[in-house]
Amino acid sequence: MIALIIVLILIALVVIIAIFTFNGLVRLKNRVDAAWAQIDVQLKRRYDLIPNLVETVKGYASHERQTLESVTQARNMAVNAQGPAQQAQAENVLTGALKSLFAVSEAYPDLKANQNFSQLQEELTGTEGRIAYARQFYNDSVQRYNTKIQSFPAVVIAGAMNFSPREYFEVDEQSRDAVRVSFDTTQSGADQPAAAPPPATGTPPETSGQPPAAGQAPQ
Repeated sequence: MIALIIVLILIALVVIIAIFTFNGLVRLKNRVDAAWAQIDVQLKRRYDLIPNLVETVKGYASHERQTLESVTQARNMAVNAQGPAQQAQAENVLTGALKSLFAVSEAYPDLKANQNFSQLQEELTGTEGRIAYARQFYNDSVQRYNTKIQSFPAVVIAGAMNFSPREYFEVDEQSRDAVRVSFDTTQSGADQPAAAPPPATGTPPETSGQPPAAGQAPQ
């Protein structure tokens, strides 16, 4: 009788542990999904800004056709990307295209002075910051979830309930930082001509080359 009670208690403990483990995995999985949804919102906002940016640049630099088409094609590829890994790859391509677009804009002072262009660039920079924050939160959530499903006893429940590892959303930080271009129209100190050096002290005054007049001592 005592042995039966012990067995029932052990079974109850296993069931309770399984329930708590399963609920914990569900919470972590939902947290990953919610974090990815936040990234998706900011990415869509970024994609909405790009067509307006392209149209603005086209008004001042319409002959930069190849650069403008590259940005449009990269945006379309990013919109149709599926999954964090493919999305990250598409984002790297799009960021490189935007970098080229902003580099081209440096040759057009009227474009840089355009208020709409400046506003779009500021909004794009702000969106980049929100994407970076959301990406960090998502990757942290993925790390916790993946670690949990690989740990005992959660690995048993995860295998039985099809909790699979999730992909990280990793982008090239160096290329993304390059999008944040400074549009300062003031001339840098390196482009300004160097100031003429002051005359050296003690330099003898220039002579006219004429001989001294009669009755005057040579200077």
